[in-house]
Parts: sequence; C-alpha cells; structure tokens
Amino acid sequence: MSRNYYVNGNTARELEAQPGRREREQSERELQEIRRRKSRRNAARRNREKALAMGRGQVVFLAACAIVCAAMAALYIGLQAQITTSMNEISSLESSISDITADNDEVYKNISTSVDMDYIREYAQEVLGMHYADEDQIVYYTVDKSSFMDQYLDIPE
Repeated sequence: MSRNYYVNGNTARELEAQPGRREREQSERELQEIRRRKSRRNAARRNREKALAMGRGQVVFLAACAIVCAAMAALYIGLQAQITTSMNEISSLESSISDITADNDEVYKNISTSVDMDYIREYAQEVLGMHYADEDQIVYYTVDKSSFMDQYLDIPE
C-alpha cells in the first residue's frame, strides 16, 4: 500500500488509480487549448474580414466623395486657367496702352514742334488785324470753391 501514495509537503496524496490517465487528461487539455486557440484565430480572422469588407452604402458614399473631389479639382483648375488667361490679357492691354501713350506723346511733340507760334502771331496781327488786349478790356472774376465757372449770361461791356 505504501506504493500508492507519495508525500508532497505535509500531506499524502493518492497516486493515479489508472496508469496513463494523467497523460490522457493532459493531452485532452492540450487539445481543448488548441481548439480554443484555433477558434479564437478563426474569430479574429472573421472580424478582420468583416472590418475590411465594405458595404454597398460605404462604397456609394466613397464614390460620391471621390466624384465631388474630382469635380472640385476640375473647377479649381478651370478657375486657375481663367485667371491666367485674364492676367495675360491684362498685361497685353497694358502693353498696348503704353505703346499708344508713347505714340500719342510722339505725335504731340511732332505737332507742337511743327507749329510755328511766331508765324501764327504775325499772321494774326498783320493779316487779320488782331492785337493784344488792353488793360481796360480785361475783366477779372472770382470763383468761390470751384475750379471752373459757368456762364449763363453775356458778359457786360
């Protein structure tokens, strides 16, 4: 009888009643543990697949967002092109204005240099009989807070 017991600490325990039972129980526990791990892995895999799978509503929403973003990008690019075109047109018009102004100044200088003021004065005095105004012919007017004056009546003599 002493063979069926062993001492562990201060108590005596009974040995296995059937030899190999402990290995079978241990192998069953290991199999259960393996099954539990496998079922957890399968559940985790199914959860990942569900998380990665998109529903019809999500696909439609994302497609609508992509279309809106593409439309906004196209609109932005179109506006940028219009702005660039307008800027080029403005610079072209400014260049035209400066060319026309330069031509106008050139023509004005040609006109002013081609007119002989001495000849005009002599012609007016000798041929037309004009002469400079005397002091008693000049009438001075004062204008209040204005740089011009409107004439509604004839000037008295």
